[in-house]
Amino acid sequence: MLGLMPELLVAALLSLATPQLMIDIDHTKSKNWLAKLCGFTWYLLCLSCLLGVVGCKKEKENIPADTSLSFTVNDVYNGTLKYGGLNIRPAIKFSFTEAINNSTLATGITLKNAAGSSLPLSFTLQNDDKTVVVTPQQDLASFSDFSLAVDNNLKTVSGGRLINPLTITLSTGLDNTDKFPRLTDEELLTLVQRQTFKYFYDFGHPVSGLARERNTSGNTVTTGGSGFGIMALIVGVHRGFITRAEGLARMQLIVDFLKNKAQRFHGAYPHWLDGNTGAVIPFGAKDNGADLVETSFLMQGLLTARQYFNAGNASETALRNNITNIYQGVEWDWFRKDNSNTLYWHWSPNFAWDLNLPIRGWNECLVTYVLAAASPTHTIPKSVYDNGWAGNGGLRNGKTYYSVTLPLGPELGGPLFFAHYSFLGLNPTGLTDAYANYEAQTRNHTLINYNYCKANPEKYYGYGENCWGLTASDIQNGYTASSPTNDRSYIASTAALSSFPYTPKESMQALHFFYYKLGDKIWKEYGFVDAFSLQEKWFADSYLAIDQGPIIVMIENHRSGLLWDLFMSAPEVKSGLRKLGFSGPTI
Repeated sequence: MLGLMPELLVAALLSLATPQLMIDIDHTKSKNWLAKLCGFTWYLLCLSCLLGVVGCKKEKENIPADTSLSFTVNDVYNGTLKYGGLNIRPAIKFSFTEAINNSTLATGITLKNAAGSSLPLSFTLQNDDKTVVVTPQQDLASFSDFSLAVDNNLKTVSGGRLINPLTITLSTGLDNTDKFPRLTDEELLTLVQRQTFKYFYDFGHPVSGLARERNTSGNTVTTGGSGFGIMALIVGVHRGFITRAEGLARMQLIVDFLKNKAQRFHGAYPHWLDGNTGAVIPFGAKDNGADLVETSFLMQGLLTARQYFNAGNASETALRNNITNIYQGVEWDWFRKDNSNTLYWHWSPNFAWDLNLPIRGWNECLVTYVLAAASPTHTIPKSVYDNGWAGNGGLRNGKTYYSVTLPLGPELGGPLFFAHYSFLGLNPTGLTDAYANYEAQTRNHTLINYNYCKANPEKYYGYGENCWGLTASDIQNGYTASSPTNDRSYIASTAALSSFPYTPKESMQALHFFYYKLGDKIWKEYGFVDAFSLQEKWFADSYLAIDQGPIIVMIENHRSGLLWDLFMSAPEVKSGLRKLGFSGPTI
């Protein structure tokens, strides 16, 4: 009806505009000519307005309808354009105010990876084409960043544009599928030990046989890490990774180098050596001499090997004698620095005691005092242990964290290597002295670390009962001693795996997660890489001797107690522990 109105009005108005009307107007012959003129004018105005309305309507019908959008990612809108921790097939739902031309979807909505390569998408239209659900056609790479852009190439069905184009950053998290076939737990433990063993045997320095500091260290070998590596060598023989003859040959190479080539300072070795020449490689500006703590880790390994290679043949007898001579040559008492009641970490032929670092507990150095007290040639009195190491009780803690009481150490326990390095050989089971029960100390320290990661007060992605363990390790662009009081989101595999004797259930959960869920990222040539951060989507490509060694050794102590039994069987160790006031079933 509305469409006929203009024509009807035109006809009516034209009928009024007769020649007679015009004559009446021109000659003023009619008295009501003015009324007729007013009526005619009114009709013209009506016609003008009506034609204008209809014209405006037709013009409006021809204007393309623009649209705005809102969106959710996996049914969540967080108020930002950044979404992290996503699954590898996220669904992004866009809701538009106008129907979308589906032929423009492929050019108007695009997904790119961090390298800028476009990835194919699938589109599902809903709600009369006002809703578009976007999903990747293929699984996205885990722990990676992507950008999803919606731009003005997207059009409405009427050709309208997008009012609010945007780009969303999508960050994937864990791909929860298994990366390797399932094994029994015993098979998995053996696999981890075998793969980790390669770092020390296959990658051991060809001249000295000692362990390289890290997988990029060239000829730089580490004395403390080599002590751990010697204990790993014993595991390799015990588990059949190499023969006893091969293990003996490697030990002979190592001991010969330590005896005849490696620099010593008052019987103690430096932190780093040149694996070819035995010359000291400075660890720091004034650290170019003896390192007593690293020496004690080396002696721990050597004495364990001496107890293992116990055959009566000439080769093994000579090996044992050489190890005994090396141990007895360490002048532990010299490191009291002018006969003081504490041991000092460093001494340099150029800078003497300038570093001036006393060895005080609680940390990783308990075995240093035990071996010093145990020495038949350069022993220390108990007063040095009580005053220097224990601070006459100052190393006690006694606080409760996460419902677990910590006997010794700093707030929340510190990094987990405190519970590992000295206890590769020292068996804490039932071991006590005036200051602590060391079985409780090592277990509780580990449980606090585990419970902290499970509670995850910093809200880091990935932390939980399956992903835990804070200790010293590589981090992105550096190195740090991670702990509950220095938590920067970096998990080190060695922390949980070297804790198997203390927390077998929790450590096995971590091992399952590391191997099955993260194995494509962190399981490589020499076992698990040094560390990772799921929060930062960072995975190390490094291996460190001091982190790989405790994994294989402590898994073995969990499985058989082998290294504990060997080290604790050394008569010097028993004597030293008794001298310092320790008691326990293995002393």
